[in-house]
Amino acid sequence: MSEEQSQTPPTAAPTAPEAVVAPEPPSLAQAAEAAQAPAPEPGRVLLDMPVDVRSAALVFLAVLAAVFTLRWAAAVFIPLMVSLLITYALAPLVDKLQEWRVPRWLGAAVVLLAIGGSVGWTGYRLSDSASELLDALPAAAQKLRQVVRAKPVGGNPLDTVQKAAAQLEQAAQENSGRAPAPRGVQRVVIERPGFNVRDYLVSGTLGLITAVGQLTLVAFLSYFALCSGDTFRRKLVRMAGPSLQKKRITVKVLDDITGQIERYLLVQILTSAVVGLATGLAFWALGLENAAVWGIVAGVTNLIPYVGSLIVMGASSLVAFLQFNGIEMTLAVGGASLFIHTLVGNLLTPWLTSRTSRMNPVAVFVGVIFWGWLWGIWGLLLGVPILMVVKAVFDRVEDLQAIGELLGD
Repeated sequence: MSEEQSQTPPTAAPTAPEAVVAPEPPSLAQAAEAAQAPAPEPGRVLLDMPVDVRSAALVFLAVLAAVFTLRWAAAVFIPLMVSLLITYALAPLVDKLQEWRVPRWLGAAVVLLAIGGSVGWTGYRLSDSASELLDALPAAAQKLRQVVRAKPVGGNPLDTVQKAAAQLEQAAQENSGRAPAPRGVQRVVIERPGFNVRDYLVSGTLGLITAVGQLTLVAFLSYFALCSGDTFRRKLVRMAGPSLQKKRITVKVLDDITGQIERYLLVQILTSAVVGLATGLAFWALGLENAAVWGIVAGVTNLIPYVGSLIVMGASSLVAFLQFNGIEMTLAVGGASLFIHTLVGNLLTPWLTSRTSRMNPVAVFVGVIFWGWLWGIWGLLLGVPILMVVKAVFDRVEDLQAIGELLGD
């Protein structure tokens, strides 16, 4: 054998082919299930939306607990929210005084005392006109009631229905099977107690004391919040965690809340001033008494969405009906009030809020109804700012962005 042949490596022996394992045939139970399964419909798209029933139930219970807590502790939460709005409204003035080297505690006291003094002086100057206006409302309501109850010559359908109801009630009492009182036994009729002035004085005094206490609480809360400046803001950023991203998100949320509430309050103040001035001038031109008081009432009630305009329109129409004793001037006064509120609400307010984060009108209406049911008149005033805060928070939380989108315009 040569040397080249001795160095050639031996050839590997051929391997046997691997055996292919055949799949097991389906069992009878699997074949029956496959036969009973419905065939997929052509063109039908199914969305995979897993729902955690336990998490949904916990969220529902948490919402119910929060609503109950807000309603039960309304005497605490309402002053807090009112003072928060006052703080947002007056913080720019205090900041400007601080830039002029005025201490913050002194600037906050000066601003609050100036606003409180202005409101008190205005109320004192218009107290006589306001008393006349309040005295005229019951008389107007009584006169309107007399006009409605006046019987026409041919008879009133309401009176006919009332007589029929009285006859049916009398027949029911006769056929009720009640045995007459036996001889010698006198039937006793229980009468309700008459009107007691002391009860109403006590309840009115307690309500006045409660209102004064809440106003004092709001004043002190607003003062301390204005004195603190951005202390709570820095604390919230610090509480967000060590992560820089979380701190940035917290700062962004706080900036959104501050900007939206400040713009909302600015728009509300401007529109209320326009509504009050226009209403006072219109009522003065029509000859309605106490036109200046009506202007202030219209400006204040303009802060209540949807309900404020209806209050002013109804009350001014009643007073106009009493003063002019005619339906024409009543319609003119009510129509002027409705026209001013409609013009400002549909033209001026959207133009002023064009750069703000606008809310969905349906969501705003539902939110105002909810907060009005929860807190009454204060809920109507605070409903929209609370919704704006909720939307600003939900827009920055990934799991809650769907709700923020629902609240948005």
